[in-house]
Amino acid sequence: MNQELLRIVENIARDKNIDKESIFVDLEEAMISAARKHFNEPDSDIVVSIDRNTGQIVAFKDNVQIDIQQLGRIPAQTAKQVMIQKIRADERSSIFTEFAQRKGEIISGSVVRYESGTLIVNLDRWTEGFMPKSEQIMGQNHRVGERVRCLILDVKETSNQVKIILSRTHPDFIRRLFELEVPEIGENIIEIRALAREAGYRTKVAVASFDEKVDPVGACVGVRGSRIKNIVDELGGEKIDIVRWNDSSQILVSNALMPAKVSEIALCFELGRATVVVDEDQLSLAIGKHGQNVRLAARLTGWDIDILTPDEYNQGIELLANCVKSVDGADETTVDKLIALGVISIPDLEDVGVEPLVNELNLGSELAKRLVTEAATASERLADESKQNAAEAELAQQAKSQDKET
Repeated sequence: MNQELLRIVENIARDKNIDKESIFVDLEEAMISAARKHFNEPDSDIVVSIDRNTGQIVAFKDNVQIDIQQLGRIPAQTAKQVMIQKIRADERSSIFTEFAQRKGEIISGSVVRYESGTLIVNLDRWTEGFMPKSEQIMGQNHRVGERVRCLILDVKETSNQVKIILSRTHPDFIRRLFELEVPEIGENIIEIRALAREAGYRTKVAVASFDEKVDPVGACVGVRGSRIKNIVDELGGEKIDIVRWNDSSQILVSNALMPAKVSEIALCFELGRATVVVDEDQLSLAIGKHGQNVRLAARLTGWDIDILTPDEYNQGIELLANCVKSVDGADETTVDKLIALGVISIPDLEDVGVEPLVNELNLGSELAKRLVTEAATASERLADESKQNAAEAELAQQAKSQDKET
């Protein structure tokens, strides 16, 4: 009996990854509960100890030794129920501790089923993970039994289970895939400096190398694109742009907008805005489908990016110059200073406000106030003109439609 008890403890500890000492303590507490029920004396002092080496059980009631194995069927049943509850609690605690430590890692499991859109994935140790619909890549469907890789996003402990939340849409899923596929990242030769993702569609990854001899973009792409292909295949064809990181914001913004070619960039640090000039034939490429390219580039670089054609840029500069030079005390030099600050339109001047003009450009406070006031007036006038032009265009369109009908 004693050796059998030790074997049972050993098996439970191994199969459920529970510390053996916890199981022995649970057994002792279960036997104490059974003894209390048998004697029906809740205030009596009952002590049970199990020898960890021999499995021998010794029990005392009010300092008098008793035979715990002679208590009968009902106490034994009580001990069994208490034991099951405690082992389940220990198992939940063990699972929670293990997976909480692995939060942010990639894990592989097999698909079990879908429940109201949530994907249930069988992980190791018969543990199930939950992937909500919001964490699944749009358009991807997984078959029962299919092996799937995902990120451990969160681990929550409820009263009766441990809920492991999985994700394939989180940006860190891409980060971990790169760490697995590109050894130089794991060896800290290459670093992912920034990452922006729209899951299922496109991701931009900015990489830098700590070794001048290692090309970070080439290493991530791999020979004949082998490394990036493995990641793209895992993501079901999601496009991935690998961008060379640069500490210069101008160069970084330019790199982030690739494959579009950038003609000119004006940075306004006061507004956190990068105004990017591209040729007409590069405009759609820079903006991307549904604005995706510029949106991801903005998130990757941390700059609010405006894309303009040369004509739009020059028109904005011309309107700004006319506005500024209409203010008493301002001239062409004032216009040049504003452009150097990244102010390239009348709305920019209004948004920047007085303080940067005084502190950064060393303009007098009265002049700065007059410039901002004039910019606000001009902005309002331009907005009214724009509305009027839009209304006239709509009326013209309606008249054209009526002529066709008649």
